[in-house]
Amino acid sequence: MSDISIAFPPLPLIRIAIAAVWFYEGFWCKILGRMPSQAEVVAAVPGLGPRFGAPFLKILGAIEVGFALWVLSGVTPATCAILQAALLIVLNANGLMWARRRIHDPGGMVVKNAAFLVLVWVAGAIPQSKP
Repeated sequence: MSDISIAFPPLPLIRIAIAAVWFYEGFWCKILGRMPSQAEVVAAVPGLGPRFGAPFLKILGAIEVGFALWVLSGVTPATCAILQAALLIVLNANGLMWARRRIHDPGGMVVKNAAFLVLVWVAGAIPQSKP
């Protein structure tokens, strides 16, 4: 049997996939508030609680939508990837530290975000093409 080769996905498709995740998480889940469990997780973080949790989620949602647009732009992809990774690591660590019991599947969250970060890394490692 011979090994079957497939083409590497085009960079725009990789960027669209990453941007779709950020847009969904930021706009749908946080800005529109369609994922109430995220508000519960944020409310469990000391210093935020229910009073500051909702505004924090809206700001975080705007940052995530900003990441979606940045990824699509292709500007400074390595910097973009590093900042995406930093944000996800901080969010996951705080969620696990302060609200583990409120996260439906903490292990699954970590595994999915690790896989997502590999895709982010791939997009960050491909230099911006010159027009």
